[in-house]
Amino acid sequence: MKGIVIKNTGSDYLVSTETGGRINCKIKGNFRLKGIRTTNPVAVGDHVTITDTAGGDTPYIISIEPRRNYIIRRASNLSKQAHILASNLDQVCLVATLAHPTTSTTFIDRFLATAEAYRIPAIIVINKIDLLEENNEDMDYLEAVKYLYESIGYKVCAVSARTGEGVEDIKRLLDGKVTLFSGNSGVGKSTLINLLIPGIELATAEISATHDTGMHTTTFSEMFDIPGLSAGSRLIDTPGVKGFGTLEFDRHEVGHFFPEIFKYSHDCRYGNCTHTCEPGCAVKKALEENLISESRYSSYLSILEDSAEDKYRKGY
Repeated sequence: MKGIVIKNTGSDYLVSTETGGRINCKIKGNFRLKGIRTTNPVAVGDHVTITDTAGGDTPYIISIEPRRNYIIRRASNLSKQAHILASNLDQVCLVATLAHPTTSTTFIDRFLATAEAYRIPAIIVINKIDLLEENNEDMDYLEAVKYLYESIGYKVCAVSARTGEGVEDIKRLLDGKVTLFSGNSGVGKSTLINLLIPGIELATAEISATHDTGMHTTTFSEMFDIPGLSAGSRLIDTPGVKGFGTLEFDRHEVGHFFPEIFKYSHDCRYGNCTHTCEPGCAVKKALEENLISESRYSSYLSILEDSAEDKYRKGY
C-alpha cells in the first residue's frame, strides 16, 4: 500500500494512503537511507510503501520513493548528522520578526542558502509588523530589510497574524503548492497557520518577557491541506528552531547559494576563489562598492566557518 507521510512524531508516522485512509506506522530499527546520515530517516512529505494492515499487525514503512528534493539542517548535537525538515517541496516559507523576538539576518541567510542549495524557492514572511513602532526608525528598518531581500530576488511579505494584515497575500502564494513553514520559536508561525487554516487550532504561547524569546509550541512536523485553495495546496508545519546549522557545503561552493555573491564571482581572478583574501576578487570589490551588503557577506563567512574541517565532531 502506498501513501504520503503527513506527520512525524519521532516514533510514529501518520501516512495518508492513496485510498484516503490515515494509518499510524512505524519503521524498523535498522531502517536507513543510503547516502545521508540523518536523525530521522523518514520525513513528512515522503512517498512511502507500507505493509499490509489486513491481518491486524502493526503496519511498517518498508520503502521510500526517490525524493524530488528535501531541506535539512545540521542536527543539534553538533555532529555531522542531519535532520530532514521535510521532502518533496514546491517552496519554503521562512517566518521572521524584526521585534519581539528579533530574527537575526544570519539565521535568515543560512535558511535561504540551504533552500538555494536544494533548489527550493523561498519566501520571507515578516510577521508582527503591528508591534513595530510607527516611527521613522522602525519603519525604515522594515523597508530596508524588504529592499535587501527583494533586490536579491526573494519574495518578501510583511504581515500581522494578530490583525490579519497581509495574510491573504500569503494565501495566494500557497495556492497549488506544497509549502514548508519554518522559523525561530516565538515568531508567530502557529498563529499565522491558524489564520491560514481555520479550525486547526495549533497551540500558541506568549513570548518570554525576560529574554524576549519564544517557547516551542509545535513539537513535531505535520502536513495540512489548506482549505479554499486548489487541490494539492498543502502546508507543512515544523517545530521552531533556534539556529540553522548548514550541512554538506563545500567551502568553494558556498558562494553559489548567495545569488548576489554568485553573480559577481564570475569576474574573480581565480575560479576557486573563496572571496576572503584572494587577489583579484570581484566579490570583495562589489562589497567595497556596497553592491553586496555587509550582513549578507558576514552570513556567508559564518557558513564558511561551518565548513571548516573539524569544526564539528564526527558522528558515530
